[in-house]
Amino acid sequence: MKDLLRTEHLSRADVELILSTAAEFAEKPLRSNSALANKTVAIYMTKPSTRTRLASETAVVHLGGTPIFIRGDDLQLGRGETISDTAKIISGYASALIVRTFAQSDVDELGANSSIPVINALTDVDHPTQLLADWLTIRENFGKDITGRKFVYLGDGNNMSHAWLIMGAIMGAHVVAATPGGKWAPDPIVVEVAKNIAAQNGGKVELSNDPEAAAQDASVLYTDVWMSMGDSESDRSEKTRSLSPFAVSEQLMKLTTKDSIFMHCLPAHRGEEVSASVIDGPRSVVWREAYHRRTTIQAILYHLVRGDLEGSTR
Repeated sequence: MKDLLRTEHLSRADVELILSTAAEFAEKPLRSNSALANKTVAIYMTKPSTRTRLASETAVVHLGGTPIFIRGDDLQLGRGETISDTAKIISGYASALIVRTFAQSDVDELGANSSIPVINALTDVDHPTQLLADWLTIRENFGKDITGRKFVYLGDGNNMSHAWLIMGAIMGAHVVAATPGGKWAPDPIVVEVAKNIAAQNGGKVELSNDPEAAAQDASVLYTDVWMSMGDSESDRSEKTRSLSPFAVSEQLMKLTTKDSIFMHCLPAHRGEEVSASVIDGPRSVVWREAYHRRTTIQAILYHLVRGDLEGSTR
């Protein structure tokens, strides 16, 4: 496996290896501080970032490498140079490429035309690096045995809902996406992929339009902002109205298990998708989750550069 372009490309063994190594990096960040010695990693972002940029640059430095941050308008891509040409050029300078952008097809094309590992650090369709951080956080709280546990995403059927379903399916979990129907629901193609993966791993993928039923006896309630980068402002009022019943409140948290946790990929809008008392309360693990963006990106880089990941055979 050369690249991490989509969550579904990971095998269960890949995820287990990444999580195990990331847990070690959480304890000893510099344990492999020569893995990227005298090497550079390009970090190309056309979307603003806090966690992904800081996590990526720190991860590279902790592996002994040098990060080169590239904004969307820093490359000749904006003046007509093709993605394939750009991939070949970056491959000549860097040992890996981390990409945060809009179109999944751009990341796929970069991967197809580069000779170095390409890592999808977010697209409009998927967010694999976030889900690895999420699952390390879940494992810290519940251990490896997730029998009988339900993991629930509430809100917009966006890239986060897609990655949530796919990763949960890979891990053999019971995962739920509770969203409005229609255009705010997850992509049916992604849902079908997740269900197929779940069937192979003993998991269960469920869709719901009822936030209270979804939250009942859940171990995790997870949400994301309602308006993502690139969303049309003309949709704001309709989207807010449709998503309001799916906001994570104290009332919803009361329906969950006694040891449940609240998760959010951040940034968060208190008073919209989550109440301040929930995200700042004792069940919130969002800061640990954000911390693991670094540990998991560090583990992904470490194993991809070494050629340790096998990839899915699905």
